[in-house]
Amino acid sequence: MMSGFAPLTDEERAVYEWQIWVPEFGEAGQEKLKNASVMISRCGGLGSVVAYELAAAGIGKLVIAHAGNVKPSDLNRQLLMTHDWLGKPRVESAERRLKELNPRLEIVAVPENISEKNAEQLVNQVDLIVDCAPLFPERYAMNHQAVLQKKPLVECAMYDLEAQLTTFIPGQTGCLACLYPHDPPAWKREFPVFGAVSGTVGCMAAMEAIKVISGLGETLANQLLMFDLRDMTFQRNRILRRTDCAVCGV
Repeated sequence: MMSGFAPLTDEERAVYEWQIWVPEFGEAGQEKLKNASVMISRCGGLGSVVAYELAAAGIGKLVIAHAGNVKPSDLNRQLLMTHDWLGKPRVESAERRLKELNPRLEIVAVPENISEKNAEQLVNQVDLIVDCAPLFPERYAMNHQAVLQKKPLVECAMYDLEAQLTTFIPGQTGCLACLYPHDPPAWKREFPVFGAVSGTVGCMAAMEAIKVISGLGETLANQLLMFDLRDMTFQRNRILRRTDCAVCGV
């Protein structure tokens, strides 16, 4: 979480001028972004784009958790990774690139993946979570802490040319365990995907985070947005809160 409240500087007004012009957002919305903190699980194909868009939008603090080093197969979609950083830690590449874009941004770069051991401490540092993890143990660990700590959770995922996106708000919606009570057996860490697909849903997830923080527009709370870029079809399905949910059930 951010400590205290910091108003916009003249430099920030100049940088974010065009989005400040957005009706119902304005300078008040920009100040909310500046004073907000977001955790992003993994800075890969999804997380790289989410982080970059939030940094560009003027978020105040990002906590990014991702283990491992940059490898060649990352470069088709992980836009915070560069060829000259092969073999070096992913979070260091992410921090370097984000600071080049927004030197005012506070970054906590954690060279670990989310687990039950670190989820509580990491979620405690932020106002909102964007879940870009490829595996469900990570997703469940964040979801559990989001419910316990009453933090909004933006969920996004992709496969092939398909993607899905939703927003969970504790006390107002169900949670990830309502949607997926059990770890889907077909869910794998490595899968077919284009960078443009992860980039598309990553931009949308960043916009969801901006909306939740600023109060702009309507979020995907209680709605699962699914789309297939092979034929550009989009659909929304309602997500029901399960009263027998082991995580958020009443």
